[in-house]
This record gives sequence, C-alpha cells and structure tokens, in this order.
Amino acid sequence: MGRPTRSAIKQWWVLTTRVIAPTFRTGEFFVAIAMSVAFTVSLYVPLKQIMGHVVHGSYAQWIMPSICMQAIYFAAMSGALRSATDSVDGINRRLASMPMPRSAPMAARMSANFYRAGVALATALVCGHVIGFRFYRGPLSIVVFCAVVLLIGMVLALAGDLVGKVSTNPEATTHILLLPQLMFAMLSVGLQPVDQFPAWLQPVVRNQPHSQFVSILRAIAGNAEGTTATPSLSVIGPGLLWLLGVVVVTAWLYARVLRRRP
Repeated sequence: MGRPTRSAIKQWWVLTTRVIAPTFRTGEFFVAIAMSVAFTVSLYVPLKQIMGHVVHGSYAQWIMPSICMQAIYFAAMSGALRSATDSVDGINRRLASMPMPRSAPMAARMSANFYRAGVALATALVCGHVIGFRFYRGPLSIVVFCAVVLLIGMVLALAGDLVGKVSTNPEATTHILLLPQLMFAMLSVGLQPVDQFPAWLQPVVRNQPHSQFVSILRAIAGNAEGTTATPSLSVIGPGLLWLLGVVVVTAWLYARVLRRRP
C-alpha cells in the first residue's frame, strides 16, 4: 500500500481544532467574554461622569472604539501565551519534524487568534449597545467596523505570536505585552480628547497607533450629532500605515527567527 496523501488543509484544521476545542473546557471562551464585559464596565462607568462633559455627544459613542481595542489586545495576549507555551513545551519542535508545511502551526495559531478576537469583539459590541453605542453610517459601517477591528486584532496577534515564539517563560509573556498595551491605551484619545493632555504631550498622543486606530473606528461608526470625521483617506491613512509597518517589521523578525532555529 502506498502512503496516504497529506493535505495541508486537513493538517491546518486539526491543529486549529487542537487550540480552539479546549477553550470551553479550560474556561478561556468564557474568560474572553468576561474580559469584554469588564472593560466596558471599568472604563465607561467611572469615566462617564468625569469625561462626559468634555466630549462631543454620547460618551458611550466616544469610548466604544477603545473598549473594542482593549478586548482584542487581550485576545492577542492570550494568543501570545499559547505560542510561548507551545515553544517551551517542545510542541513546535515536534511539529517541525513532521511531514507538514512549516507555516501550518503558525496558521493554526492565527486562526485560533481570529476566533478569540471574534468572540471578544462580539461581546464588546453587545456591551456597547447596552450602554448606548450605535452605528450612524448605515449597515455597511457595521461590517467595515468589525473588519477593521479584526484586522487590527490579527496584526497584533501576529506580533504577539512572535513574542511568544522567542519567549522562554510563558507566564512572563503576558507581562511583557501588558506594559505597552497600558501605555498606548492611557496616552491616547481613546478615553479623553487630545486637548485634555499637556501641550507638549499632545503630538505624541495624537499620532501614536492606538489613537489612530480609535480615530478610524470613530469615523466609521459616526455619532448622532454628526461631529465625527468622515472616513476619508486622511483619517484612515495614518492608522493603515501603522498596521503596515507592524506587519513588515514583524514578518522580517519572524523570518529571522525561523532561519536561526532548526
């Protein structure tokens, strides 16, 4: 008898199922939901009365993009933890010795990251609807909004997967990624307008990636007053350039890591 034919698609699917299936047993699925709820409550409830008078219109409309960003940031951090665990436990080395494409394990992890980001985004949108967030640019804006959030999530997940792959301590991976996530989120226009920051800090706050991503999402969703910017190239261009830059740098570093490892 000849050897059975190998299918890269089937190999990818088996590896993807290996990552996704245990999320219900381990509680990871429910943690992703709980985190999105926690972000909504912890950001909206205490800040509504403080920041509500300095933003134009509903504060729920203002802060919702930042809630979505926080949700997918933590989804990417979970993916980084999985990548680090596979690397330290020798799973990657064992898979590399098997007759499968070298990209299959990473593709499976990225598929699982897409699943995590989707769950986090869906929960965040439900929570946003409860606190008063709405889409004001038609049904297409809902699709575009979700697509942009998931695109950002996948780019962040790719960077997190790289961090996990080179990490020698899975527990430390989360802490490594937590600091820049908090720094970018706090020093951004996600929680308050840029003019509420000191003048010397405003250029950094306005142009850093988190602020650019939030600005894109606000422009796509719109608001009841019609005061948000239209989603033109000048609004979405800087954020897309940030995403492209992260992809290029991460891909280059990933290629170097793969070349150096047997």
